[in-house]
Amino acid sequence: MSAPLRAGLVGLGVMGRNHARVLSGLDGVELVGVVDPAGKPEGAPHGVPLLDELDELLKLGVDYAVVACPTALHEEVGLALAEAGVGALIEKPLAESVEAAERLVKAFESRGLVAGVGHIERYNPALQSMRKRLEAGELGEVFQVVTRRQGPFPHRISDVGVVKDLATHDIDLTAWVTGQDYVSVCAHTVARSGRPHEDMVSAVGRLSDGSMVNHLVNWLSPLKERTTVVTGERGCFVADTLTADLTFYANGELSTEWEALRTFRGVSEGDMIRYAIPKREPLLVEHERFRDAVLTGAAGGEPPADIVTLRQALRTVEVSAAVLESAKLGQTVALPAPGVAGAV
Repeated sequence: MSAPLRAGLVGLGVMGRNHARVLSGLDGVELVGVVDPAGKPEGAPHGVPLLDELDELLKLGVDYAVVACPTALHEEVGLALAEAGVGALIEKPLAESVEAAERLVKAFESRGLVAGVGHIERYNPALQSMRKRLEAGELGEVFQVVTRRQGPFPHRISDVGVVKDLATHDIDLTAWVTGQDYVSVCAHTVARSGRPHEDMVSAVGRLSDGSMVNHLVNWLSPLKERTTVVTGERGCFVADTLTADLTFYANGELSTEWEALRTFRGVSEGDMIRYAIPKREPLLVEHERFRDAVLTGAAGGEPPADIVTLRQALRTVEVSAAVLESAKLGQTVALPAPGVAGAV
């Protein structure tokens, strides 16, 4: 039996503690150290050293590290890990700017290291089921994707606004479930809480297949909502990622004898189906997939395709930057093809 992979964790905030919990019980992995200069000893898993510096973790010898520190530090920590030849699972967003994200992509790819980004919504059971059904053509042609991600302000966030922290979830999941890329965005933002960053964004976009995208994201609502609605020629899928429920609303196929309604050439209500799907914790699935990718890479093979690559996460950073640019300029921003804008 092979020895377990040695993993490290950088950052012991709210998300870092969740990563620590999962890593501590992950089959085939041993959590050997946690880096957090401001961390409290009781925040670290029992028996795992709490370290002040990344160098201390690297001296312990790790196969990969999970980066869960503030977004502004992702580039610094990620580049240090790449230089040391250590793979990384970096929390989303990949970096605070397109340029920083490009440097991270280059650093890991040029060394052939396994690296991924924690876009956790890809592992939500409702969205995974939705994607499979869309790929199977169950909805027919896709017309529109609408996401709503609303709730109270999370006090854990201080270095970025709602676009980079929350909207990046919706940007990534939309491109992933549809298999399409963003070609343009138009957005408006507001700041009402007295912080230097935006608290709310409303964005409209277009994907490469011509379908429309709408994102509403804010930190200003007492209502917590995480909904993705995909509408197509055969009906719509509604995914509630808080409960991991997926519901299908079919277009009605029965004709009507009511003359006043027959003149309207639209859709009608049909059957509604809420699917029974297995519900495993998305963070655990994310870690299992990344563990397997590291193992495959260590064996000399290609890492599995079901992790979020740095290059995919770079595109999400590019789209989020376009959202902020559109809001600043007050106009629609066109996005270049992936990999065209920068030096990567």
